[in-house]
Order: sequence, then structure tokens, then C-alpha cells
Amino acid sequence: MDPLSKLLRIWELKGGISAQVTALEVLLSDGQTKKMIVRKPADVPFKHNRLRAADEFKLLHLLHTVGLAVPVPYHLDQSGEIFSTPYLVLEYIEGKPEFAPSNETDFILNAAIHLSKIHTLDCRSLGLSFLPKREEIDAEKLGKRPTYVDESLDEGRIRQALEREWPFPEPNPSVLLHGDFWPGNLLWKASQLVAVIDWEDATLGDPLADLASSRLEILWALGIDAMHQFTQQYQSLTAVDFTNLPYWDLCAALRPVSTLAQWGLDDHMEKTMRERHRWFVTQAFEKLSVQEKK
Repeated sequence: MDPLSKLLRIWELKGGISAQVTALEVLLSDGQTKKMIVRKPADVPFKHNRLRAADEFKLLHLLHTVGLAVPVPYHLDQSGEIFSTPYLVLEYIEGKPEFAPSNETDFILNAAIHLSKIHTLDCRSLGLSFLPKREEIDAEKLGKRPTYVDESLDEGRIRQALEREWPFPEPNPSVLLHGDFWPGNLLWKASQLVAVIDWEDATLGDPLADLASSRLEILWALGIDAMHQFTQQYQSLTAVDFTNLPYWDLCAALRPVSTLAQWGLDDHMEKTMRERHRWFVTQAFEKLSVQEKK
């Protein structure tokens, strides 16, 4: 950043618990103003599968160079002089998440297009081998049954089905996974998707892992029809083998178990999400039952 720049204002941005996000506006020496984001990842051990700041910075740089809609990474500070932990300075993108899009069809199409773009990147040529492997993360999660099993979200039944079949066959090549591709991480401006943000959960693995997670999130946000439409759009854009999607749906359904009640939702929202989660799990088991009979 220009050493002669002057800080004009600073404000906190709301987000998840994975990072502290602060916006800055500075006056540059040439008289222009510039907005930036300071993103300080939460102090969580790397074994919890969050990318280290240096790896997230590297990934964003690589994705920006190939034209993916991500914030430009400006600076990585690992000195410890300002914060005790590393942080990123990123491009500020004028846009916001949409949770009730005015044109749901376009919203779903653009989301599916961007997810398919992520999954069709050439991981080898980009040099993404530094990213964690999704299968190792899932193996750790499935290998350690918690003391408390959340039966309100069918955790026991889900785990039993997944443990019986793990590891899944791998008909699909390993691809870049965003890891948390949901409406809250998609920024829109003038009905255009302008950025996919928050890449700290990125891994390499089966594209169905990302798709299943997105399916549940879109189900929660927009309903069953929107989830089906998103799935169909994604399928039309890729050559992914969908055979194991029911198992990946069950993996996605494990994410909120034991934590949903702690998300600070109002009673109506939590009830709706639980009902839709129950439907999501049921449809996965129904598809598995059909497959087993063939």
C-alpha cells in the first residue's frame, strides 16, 4: 500500500466466527480513495482444517490469476507486529449476499456456473497440492464418534450409514473444493455474482462434497424446488458422476449436528431448518434404498 496514504475510516463487517473482518478506506497520495479488507483468521489450530493465512493468500492469488471471481489478495502480514497471528489484506468488493433474490432462477444459474468453474480448474497446473485432502478430513470425522450423538438430527443413523460404506468409491477426479459454497459467501451487485469469498475451508476432493453442502444450504435458504434446480443446473454444466451423491448428502447433513441450536436462530427459523434437514436426510436414504435394490 502507498506509504503516504491516510486512513479515512474503519468499520467492522459482520461475518462468521472463522475470521475477524474489518473494512478500511484510505486516501492515496494521488488523491484517490481506496477500500480494502483486513481479514484476520480466527486463532484455530490448523488441524481443525482451516487454511493458514499464508495458504489462503496463495490460493486467492492463484485463483485471481486464472480469472475466478475472488477478492484480489494485496498483502500477507506474518510479522506479528500488528496482530499476534497472521492476517490478509484483500480487495474490497462492492457487493452483498442475497438471501431472497428477486430473480431466483438467475441466482441459481449463476451460482451453479461459478461452482462448476471452481470444480473444472486444473489443480495440477495451478499447483494446489498444498491444500488439505477432503477424504482425510472426513476420515477423521467419521473415525471419532462423539460422546453425545445428536439424535434430533438423525446423527446416529447418518453415521452408521457412512461408516458402513467409508471410504466411498471415487469415480470422480479430485478437484478444488470451496468447502463452504453457500449464499452468505456469494457477493452480488446489480444481479451479477461478483465474488466468491471466504476460502478458508478449501480442500481437494470429490466435487460432490461441495455440491451436497451447497444443496443443503440452498434448501435452507430457498426451499426444495430451488435445491433441485441448482442441482440440475450444475449437472448440466459438468461431467460429474452423481452415483455417490446420497452419501455426500449425508456427509453434508452431519455438519450442523450438535451445533444448530447454538447458531442464534429464532424459534421459527430453527424449526424450519430442522424440518428441511430432516427432509434432506430422508431423501438421501430413499435414494440409497433404490440403489441397493438395483
